[in-house]
Amino acid sequence: MQTSFTLAHLADPDIAEADKILRACVHCGFCTATCPTYVLLGDELDSPRGRVYLIKDMLENDRPATAEVVKHIDRCLSCLACMTTCPSGVHYMHLVDHARAHIEDTYRRPWSDRAVRAVLAAVLPYPARFRAALAAGWLPGRLAALLPGAPSSLRKGAPVGSGLAGTLRRLAAMLKLTPARLPGGSEYAAPAVFPPQRPREGRVVLLQGCAQAVLAPSINAAAIRLLTRHGVEVVLAAGEGCCGALVHHMGRAEQALAQARTNVDAWIREAENGGLDAILITASGCGTTIKDYGFMLRADAAYADKAARVSALALDISEYLARLGLGAPAPARGLKVAYQSACSLQHGQKITRQPKELLADAGFRVSELAEAHLCCGSAGTYNMMQPDIARTLRDRKAAAIAATGADVVATGNIGCMTHLAPALAVPIVHTVELLDWAHGGPQPDALKHVRE
Repeated sequence: MQTSFTLAHLADPDIAEADKILRACVHCGFCTATCPTYVLLGDELDSPRGRVYLIKDMLENDRPATAEVVKHIDRCLSCLACMTTCPSGVHYMHLVDHARAHIEDTYRRPWSDRAVRAVLAAVLPYPARFRAALAAGWLPGRLAALLPGAPSSLRKGAPVGSGLAGTLRRLAAMLKLTPARLPGGSEYAAPAVFPPQRPREGRVVLLQGCAQAVLAPSINAAAIRLLTRHGVEVVLAAGEGCCGALVHHMGRAEQALAQARTNVDAWIREAENGGLDAILITASGCGTTIKDYGFMLRADAAYADKAARVSALALDISEYLARLGLGAPAPARGLKVAYQSACSLQHGQKITRQPKELLADAGFRVSELAEAHLCCGSAGTYNMMQPDIARTLRDRKAAAIAATGADVVATGNIGCMTHLAPALAVPIVHTVELLDWAHGGPQPDALKHVRE
């Protein structure tokens, strides 16, 4: 794609990066076939190629974002299926992230949108606030669950808008995600060091997370048990916070960078004090962002090298377990597992093989889904900000899961778990919970009534 940025524009490193990405695009349109919003809505501007044109026009002309541009960028899930499909290597993730930051800087959203976004940014990244918000939303959440779902107008290409009605639908979507019961506190609380139960083979930091720590502390508990049984010392680092992904994808660049710097400091301190083999992440949405810290902080002289070091150490839990080796394959079990590959794992981090192989080696019968490349609709805060599109994608994914006849669903991201659970007839758990169970840990609570 030909661009016409001025030299003054290109002096900005973010614009220079955008120019490089835009020039890689050859207009082929392969991305449209795997873009969830294009598949649902059939609008070229709701495809990666269409959004690339909108972003190019906005940045080249150095103008504020318009309501039309914002509408189509907001509908992007950042599932990154387009990057998997693209034959030209267009780094759409960095381009749309920059566009979102430009929107945040140049566009004044309706007051209702600003309020919802401000609440999400102020609550979700902070576990104590998030837990309090969920407790306060319990009763309204039970009432919201009685409300109808996506209207038939979605099939005609009219997703939820930005007015008062749209805001009410977003609030209803948030309340519907409120769990009927919050899990209690975990014995695996930070800061802490969990020693290996046999001669030490490695030392890792495990990301504590924000939303996951409140919604499903059982995930990291399973990871710690599994790792320590296999000779790995696990550190929950002091001073760590949210990875920054939630606000980063909302265009709040400075807040995201501040959260990234906090984590870089905490993890480099651990690396220098006791050495680290890896920084492990059990929420794949966080992993995609942490692996990008080196790029995000590339222009920060005080953090560029440290951030690059952190990104190099970052691994999804499935990557590390595959390298570690969990022993000989287990005897076959009767349990059939449908593997739901989170977009942040399969498209964002290009991890597709390891989780399925680990589950199969643990004795589970693994079934893949039709349209496995399509997003389930969770996508961070997307299922709250674009609830109609998100619900339609969720129901499509749930139908694909049901078609497998599986006894349980495994996935690597808390967002997928929370979003999909209400639409499923079978339990959904994190991959590491099944692996921990198969290798000597307790049976996940969600599977207490499932027979093998």
